[in-house]
Amino acid sequence: MLVILGTAGAGYLYYQHLNHNIKKDPLNIGDEKDRAAESKANAAGQKPLNILLIGSDARDSAENQKLGGAKDTFDTPARADVQMLLHVSADRSNMSVVSMPRDTLTDIPKCTDPDTGKTYAAETDVITNDSLGRGGPGCTVATWEKLTDIHIDHFMMVDFSGVVSMADAIGGVPVCVDANIYSHTSSGKGSGLKLKKGTTAVKGKQALQWLRTRYGFEDDTDIARTKAQHQYMNSMVRQLRENATLSNPTKLRSLAETATKALTVDNGLGTVAKLYDLSKELKKVPTGRITMTTMPWEYSGSSGRVVPRTTDADQLFRLVREDIALDGKDKKKSATAVKASSDPAAADDKIAVQVENGTRTDTTGAVRGRATSIAQLLVGKGFKEAVADSSTAPIQATTLVRYPSADLEGDAQRVAKALGIPTSTVKKSTSVSGVTLVVGADWTTGTKYKAPAEDDTTPTSADALNGSDTTACMHVDPNYVW
Repeated sequence: MLVILGTAGAGYLYYQHLNHNIKKDPLNIGDEKDRAAESKANAAGQKPLNILLIGSDARDSAENQKLGGAKDTFDTPARADVQMLLHVSADRSNMSVVSMPRDTLTDIPKCTDPDTGKTYAAETDVITNDSLGRGGPGCTVATWEKLTDIHIDHFMMVDFSGVVSMADAIGGVPVCVDANIYSHTSSGKGSGLKLKKGTTAVKGKQALQWLRTRYGFEDDTDIARTKAQHQYMNSMVRQLRENATLSNPTKLRSLAETATKALTVDNGLGTVAKLYDLSKELKKVPTGRITMTTMPWEYSGSSGRVVPRTTDADQLFRLVREDIALDGKDKKKSATAVKASSDPAAADDKIAVQVENGTRTDTTGAVRGRATSIAQLLVGKGFKEAVADSSTAPIQATTLVRYPSADLEGDAQRVAKALGIPTSTVKKSTSVSGVTLVVGADWTTGTKYKAPAEDDTTPTSADALNGSDTTACMHVDPNYVW
């Protein structure tokens, strides 16, 4: 889908006509309380960009039905079968992409359909691609924000026919397999992809088959499909930047027409001019500093579904949230500068703070009286409304401060500063009603908090792929070799 951004420069052609082609939907249709705080500007006043890329399996037209198959799902609610969060650093030096496997079980917040007014109740442990059918892409955005606490600025969505038309317009995308592959089973499953060993420039229906293939790649799971999608996107970006024929006005006109018809975007990207401005920002990032990753995951029982692998997934989300490059080539950023709040803090003696004892671990009990000790420490520092909550004993490895809404962010950061707690651990959370300090297992004694050194490396479980890697080649399951 990055091809859409790369071609938006053709916006001077048939401007109003192209604007009319673009379909628009609200950005976020979840509750305001579930929204992530907006990204903060760096010292130079620049802000990062977070764009959710969605591939819809909609079978709402004869063309989409023909391409997608599964006649029993014709004209049923679409599902978000491809979900990738594109993060562009504030200084535009690097780009990170995080894919969520389609089979991920997650919590979907309450969403309200902007067209019908129907409200969908919040659900827990449901497959993530169902979010799209709960009012549109704005619910998928809301689901990502609730899971990652990353503020999403825009979304871009394309369906089956859009993928085919875009692949045709660009002239094909080179992909690689290490053996002849035919994605087809005796029971009729499979995308139908049939390729010879080596590199092939796929386009049209074949490009869609590549992006949808599950049976035939590696272990025949959605995880392998995600890896194939990364290879495709990397290759597509390189094609756009290296293919000189795209400077041809006729090709640009065709590509712009195709791109605008293929897109559904949020209102903030709803004109060719806005897409063109976005494309200029993206073009500043060198291909060699684009990193594709998959959300770290683990299987959920024997269902075949997956859930986020908590520690690694949280670390990956934090790196994106704090605008830390996933390729490890960043200079060390100041967490305080990144997370500084524009919300002014109240006077210390007016800030109500609830202190919880989170020192319990899987193998040891909570340190008795710890919440009371730290509440008294806060009172001694002038936070007269700090109180201990003895009714809660969560498991919390690292001490953190939570706040429920943007108007309390400054207060939460003030509490953290007073105790020497990094502002990177100050987090918005809908599970608290006010500023809440959770004393973690890393602070079991004493009155001086010593922050653990943060690990800013990308977890190996994220399976990172560099954008300039031309050697990537999908392994074919021997059962699907022809």
